[in-house]
Amino acid sequence: MKKIDLITGFLGSGKTTFIKEYVKYLVSIGEKVCILENDFGAINVDMMLLSELRGENVEIEMVSGGCDIDCHRRRFKTKLIAMGMDDYTRIIVEPSGVFDTDEFFDALYDEPLCNWYEISNVIAIVDAKVEDSLSDNSKYMLASEVACAGKIVLSKVQDYTKEQIATTKGLIESFLHDINCNRDISDTFLIKDWKSLTNSDYEMISNSGYAKSSFVKRVIDPNEIYDTIFIMDKKPSLEKIEEIAKRLFDDSKCGNVFRIKGFVNSDEGWLEINFTKNETRINIIPEGQDVVIIIGESLNTDYINNIM
Repeated sequence: MKKIDLITGFLGSGKTTFIKEYVKYLVSIGEKVCILENDFGAINVDMMLLSELRGENVEIEMVSGGCDIDCHRRRFKTKLIAMGMDDYTRIIVEPSGVFDTDEFFDALYDEPLCNWYEISNVIAIVDAKVEDSLSDNSKYMLASEVACAGKIVLSKVQDYTKEQIATTKGLIESFLHDINCNRDISDTFLIKDWKSLTNSDYEMISNSGYAKSSFVKRVIDPNEIYDTIFIMDKKPSLEKIEEIAKRLFDDSKCGNVFRIKGFVNSDEGWLEINFTKNETRINIIPEGQDVVIIIGESLNTDYINNIM
């Protein structure tokens, strides 16, 4: 049986960053890993960001997006059937930041996948500072992602106080209460600067399992709630994109912007950009693609395009 992990996390929580280090650990203990990018978007930036991991014991596959939910689910299952023929020992599923975890369980409990795969872990990555101002739909999405997690790994804990982290834990518990999930998650959190994670930490995470939690289910189509705007071939300077990002987060006319990610071809070379309201991350990378992706709720496409 192949082990399969689902790594969830709301938009901008740091899933891709975590997966890079988690996969390095799995390879170090002899695993042969395939990362399956399961995204609704037609352009998968995260797949490009993970490309550096490719090697003899790591491969990356993608379930192509740009279709409706039912079509996407069929593609997900078909891809897993094809991967069942390969010699991977561990599959890592990284979905988009808005994902129905039932899609994962429904596929894996069904034949023939139930004969080939063993669900090993559900790991939820959550920003150490969660905003109470999230919409009801976003609170639901976050709660549904942590409800079944064997381990809730908080990201960016070094940037926040103990009081702020305690507030985040309280908010997550309240979001679960709102969907009638009575699970006790107090012992589920891993609160540690990721730079300090040890092999023992990763071993614990890789054996954290998952929970069969019940909660009141909502039928939500992420395509109808969340907006994605692709800005291509604009070639803005780094200074310009930082100025634009600040305006997109601050200007209410833009809508509720959650995350800005992508690549900028600057004088310094290719840059990976990853902005949220609480974080600005810029890295030099060997190659990229001229695309900036803006993700949020009720985005004003025409207004944002004029800004860009």
